[in-house]
Order: sequence, then C-alpha cells, then structure tokens
Amino acid sequence: QEGATVTTASPTTSSPPGAPLEAGLLQDTASTFGILSATARLQIVWLLADGERDVSTLAREIGQSVAAISQHLAKLKLAGVVRVRRAGRRSICTVDDPHLVDVVRLVVGHHEALRARLSDRDLSQTREA
Repeated sequence: QEGATVTTASPTTSSPPGAPLEAGLLQDTASTFGILSATARLQIVWLLADGERDVSTLAREIGQSVAAISQHLAKLKLAGVVRVRRAGRRSICTVDDPHLVDVVRLVVGHHEALRARLSDRDLSQTREA
C-alpha cells in the first residue's frame, strides 16, 4: 500500500491503574521512550505515520544525510518500530507499530496544546500590562 496512512489501534493494558508496573514491562516501556528520545527518530516515526517513504526522501525532509537516517532506521527497525523493504535500488520504510504512532500523536498533540495555552497566557498578560 504505497503512500497509505497508518491506521492506529487503541492499546489496552491489564495493569490496574495506581498499581506498580512489573519491572520487565516498565523496562520495555522506558526503552520505547528511549528509542524516540532522538529528535530524528521521532521525526521519522511522525513522517512515516502519514505513509511510507524511501530513505532519500526521509533524509531530505529531515535535513540529514542518508547515512545518518539509515543509522536511525537501523535502531528503529531493531526495536520493531519500522520495517524496511527493498524496491529496486530504493529502501522503502513503513511504520511497523501502529500503537507507537498513537503515542507519538498523543504527545505531539499535548505539546501543541501546551504551547497554545502558554501563548494565550502570554498574550493576555501583555494586554494587561
């Protein structure tokens, strides 16, 4: 499905709210956030959530070399976040974890709303001055 947008699923958890998380689950969750802590990898997931792209396109859109993007993709692939397939001489990348797309969209939306709130507050304080 070339260019297809990723359809996300709503994950559920069996861990009761307020109860401590099991150590292995906690470590796996921290590792997921760790893999996204590099802004380039976060940007890759964000872009691929809209549809597949080749490595050269990702490099151009993110403003990094193909070699640098390939290194980020290798880490994302190892973590099960993306899938890479060959199409002739091109490497085509897709998201392989729709739940992670949900998390990324949620956190990006949170920060957009937070910035808007802070901006509105700054504007109202400026008007009062």
